[in-house]
Amino acid sequence: MKSRTYLQLIFAIALMFAVFCPVLAAQSIGLAPAQVVQTFRPGEPFEIELATVNSGTEPVEMGVEITDFWYDENNEKVFSPPGTSPRSAANWIQFTPEKFDVRPGAAQKMKAVVTPPSDARGGYYAALFVDSKPQLSFRKTSSGSPVYTRMRVGCLVLLQAESTEQIKLDVRSATLTPPSASHALQLRVPLANNSNTHVFAQPTLAILDPDHKLVAKAQGDMKRLLPGQKDELSIEWAGDLKPGKYSGVLNVSYGNDGIQTQVIPFTVGEK
Repeated sequence: MKSRTYLQLIFAIALMFAVFCPVLAAQSIGLAPAQVVQTFRPGEPFEIELATVNSGTEPVEMGVEITDFWYDENNEKVFSPPGTSPRSAANWIQFTPEKFDVRPGAAQKMKAVVTPPSDARGGYYAALFVDSKPQLSFRKTSSGSPVYTRMRVGCLVLLQAESTEQIKLDVRSATLTPPSASHALQLRVPLANNSNTHVFAQPTLAILDPDHKLVAKAQGDMKRLLPGQKDELSIEWAGDLKPGKYSGVLNVSYGNDGIQTQVIPFTVGEK
C-alpha cells in the first residue's frame, strides 16, 4: 500500500514537471523532486533519492548528466560543465544507475551519492538531468528527412555545509505605488545576497491607517537567491483604500528566522 501511495505521489509531481515532446505526444517523462535543498557535514558522504517517471505509452531508455548550476547577469539559470562555476558541487556527485530503462506507467528510483570535501563552507550547487535516447518520430522535415525527439528533465541541487553559513542579505529601500482607480498597489524591493550560501526571501506587507490599525495585509512570492545574486521582490495588492495617509510595514523574511523591516509612509488620493 505504501509503495502504491509513493508511486501515485511521484506521478502527481511528474505531471507538474514533465517535458512533453510536440512531435511525439505519446511520451512523457518526469523527474521528482524538481529541487533538492539539503544541509551536509563537510567530509561526510550522503545520498539524494530521486525518481524518473514514464507516464507515456512506450518504454524509454534514459541516461544521466550532472552540471554546475549558477546564474548570469540577467538572473537566468546557467548549466555549465562540472567545476566551471563558482561554488560548484557537480564534481562531488555520482549517479546510480547512470543508464536505465523506464517502462510505461512505471517509475525508476535513483540515488545520487554526494561526497563533499572536508573544507566545504557555505553553499554549493549543481543540476541533475535525465535524458532520453533520441527516438524516431512519425513526422519528417519538409525535405523528407526523419525527425528524432529527445526528452530532458532536471533537478536543481542546493547544498549547504552545516554551521558554516554567513547570512548577509542587503534589503534596499522599497518603492511603494499607492492604489488608484487604474492600478493596484505595487511594491518593489531590490535586494542583494551577500551571503556565502543561498537564501529564500519572501516579502509581506501590513497596511496601517493613521490610527495604526491594521486595514490590509499582502504577501509576495518567495525568491531563491544564490551567493552574490541580486534581484527584486514584489507585492501587488488589488484591494481598495479610502483617501488618506497610511503606513506600509514591510517585512522581508529569510534564512534562519532572519527578518528585515521597513516602514513606508504613503498617501492615497481621491479617486
